[in-house]
Amino acid sequence: MNSSIQNQASPLSANGRFGRLSYLGWNMLLGILILIFGIILAIFAPSVSASSSNFIIFGSIILLILIYIAVFYFSFIFAIRRLHDKNQSGWLTLLMLLPLVNLFFFIYLACAKGDEGSNNYGSPRTTQTWEKILAWIYIIIFPISILLSVIIGIPAYQSYIERVQQIQIEQNINYSE
Repeated sequence: MNSSIQNQASPLSANGRFGRLSYLGWNMLLGILILIFGIILAIFAPSVSASSSNFIIFGSIILLILIYIAVFYFSFIFAIRRLHDKNQSGWLTLLMLLPLVNLFFFIYLACAKGDEGSNNYGSPRTTQTWEKILAWIYIIIFPISILLSVIIGIPAYQSYIERVQQIQIEQNINYSE
């Protein structure tokens, strides 16, 4: 294989390599696109449900399925390119399908250093400036979002449990009367 041609392959193809920052940058871009589609769908969802047209609802479901397939596809492409940077086969991306294993696999892809020189998949790819910026935003936002989820989620869950227990107590009182 000609490594200079492979090195300049489209970032959206499985050929070539992604360094850590490129991998995180492209994942952040994918996340931003998902967020934009989600906002657009949330804006139009009330009008879709108000019209109750089966054709519109069916079209919306098809659109969501297509978006999901695209996200799934590109997630695998980015992971394959990241594995190529480690001189490993893209078949390892099948680990992304295993619950819990996929979390550790993502951490591995995000943290493990790639090969410095050329390998079986070509020369290292230069990380673009915008990829670095998005990657660092991702690196900062990801732990903060997990922390906020825990800070907000645990009290909300405890409140939910208390409400459920209160309802059960009220139902038991009503049944015993």
